[in-house]
Amino acid sequence: MSTGSPRVLPAERGVDEAAAVLRAGGLVAFPTETVYGLGANALDARAAARIFEAKARPSFDPLISHLADAADLAVLVGEVPAAVAALAKRFWPGPLTLIVDRPQAIPPIVTSGLGTMAVRVPDEPSARSLIAVAGVPVAAPSANRFGQLSPTRAEHVVAGLGGAVDVVLDGGPTRCGIESTIVDARGDRPVVLRLGALPVEAIVEAVGPVEVRQGSSGQPVAPGTLAAHYAPRTPLRLGAAAEPGGGRRGFLAFREPPADGDWAAVQVLSPDGDVTTAAARLFDALHRLDAAGVTEIVAEPVPETGVGRAINDRLRRAAATWH
Repeated sequence: MSTGSPRVLPAERGVDEAAAVLRAGGLVAFPTETVYGLGANALDARAAARIFEAKARPSFDPLISHLADAADLAVLVGEVPAAVAALAKRFWPGPLTLIVDRPQAIPPIVTSGLGTMAVRVPDEPSARSLIAVAGVPVAAPSANRFGQLSPTRAEHVVAGLGGAVDVVLDGGPTRCGIESTIVDARGDRPVVLRLGALPVEAIVEAVGPVEVRQGSSGQPVAPGTLAAHYAPRTPLRLGAAAEPGGGRRGFLAFREPPADGDWAAVQVLSPDGDVTTAAARLFDALHRLDAAGVTEIVAEPVPETGVGRAINDRLRRAAATWH
């Protein structure tokens, strides 16, 4: 972790300064509707290399590039496949990342040498304003150390990356709280490569049947698809509150705290049982449990409906880091 602290600016007033930092090859952490991103000029190979260095991210894990407007996609890549264009028209701006062929203007480091590029338009006004003022596509994975919990607040970024970031735009807590859904729609049937904040059901409703294919033990074909990922520093396992255990344990509950008191710390994701609310709170709750000094976090799975599938996906990947 780098020492020092970045310059933290209010998102609504710091766009011009942050855009100048991006144009100069610097790193800017900024809020999107999903999580905070660590942004660099996607046209600048040296700037993109700083992202990998700051995150200690392996060079084989590609980055997502962000655009200010859906119309910018055709400007960047030329002809857009019909199914990709249809999904962009329906869900951009929003938490959907689409796979396209890498244009020549994007250096290979951004795509980890792949011939494809992941791209989206965020549904957060300050993020789109930043990209528009910078005048370049912005490569931006989550603003955290590789493999660790994604940041949903500016303070998570500062605590995790410190002076490795030049500027942090503070827009408060993110709305969705979980990363974008990634879809490759270039073939005959769209393929969901990563579950995320846009439920699969919404994609099916828009374009018909899709294939869900996720997880990788080799080079990922899309960002955030490694089998072990999104992990707290504290060992995490999936389980139920009724399971016996000793020591100083923390519990991540879906709707209500456990009946017994054998827990040192408890976080409840959604007292009303809403999986969207649970997603918005997921990483913040895990950050809080991670900071509580517990020796283990036991996480209760949520219903496998809507964005609940993405929550359970993140919990399974986090648990895989420790088992």
